[in-house]
Amino acid sequence: MLDSSISRVIYLDSDIVVVDDIHKLWNVTLTENRVIGAPEYCHANFTKYFTDEFWLDPLLSRVFGHRKPCYFNTGVMVMDLVRWREGNYRKRIENWMELQRKKRIYELGSLPPFLLVFAGNVEAIGHRWNQHGLGGDNVNGVCRSLHPGPVSLLHWSGKGKPWVRLDEKKPCPLDRLWEPYDLFKPQLVNGGGRGGITREQPWSFSSSILVGYSHDLL
Repeated sequence: MLDSSISRVIYLDSDIVVVDDIHKLWNVTLTENRVIGAPEYCHANFTKYFTDEFWLDPLLSRVFGHRKPCYFNTGVMVMDLVRWREGNYRKRIENWMELQRKKRIYELGSLPPFLLVFAGNVEAIGHRWNQHGLGGDNVNGVCRSLHPGPVSLLHWSGKGKPWVRLDEKKPCPLDRLWEPYDLFKPQLVNGGGRGGITREQPWSFSSSILVGYSHDLL
């Protein structure tokens, strides 16, 4: 999809607000010929993303045999596209997806194929770059607070999305950090003379305000 002249990208999910200088993430060094960098969470239960059929198959499960895999969230990734193309990683991921069509070997969607290909060979990035789980960790109606430590990126991963909760007038406390960036929030613009005009209002809001706000919530 991208021109071959593009050598690096940052992938971000659409339920994210960056509250720091994105150049800091861009400048992360991918050592030892690693293809991607992302915050890792080695304490997470890695096995739950794959089915019993996967773990009971000795040929499939040995893919992790020579690695020390850790969970990482694919919502925030720095990607070296030169190494990606050279290693034909798109094809490697698609091979696992094709196998999934024939036999159910993992749960969820895009994450497990990335784990199968990259887990254990990811450049670990500071957790400040993925304050994930703000959607409630796939549990409806559960609000999450920020993880301890500095905050550079807010990620509403999980089932609960801030724009839905704001529309329903049932926001979680951190959803207010999303509200200034809601592109579809109608605003009353001027008086308009005869009854006023309601239209989409482009927001201009300093991320430094969010940095201060999010740090206050720690």
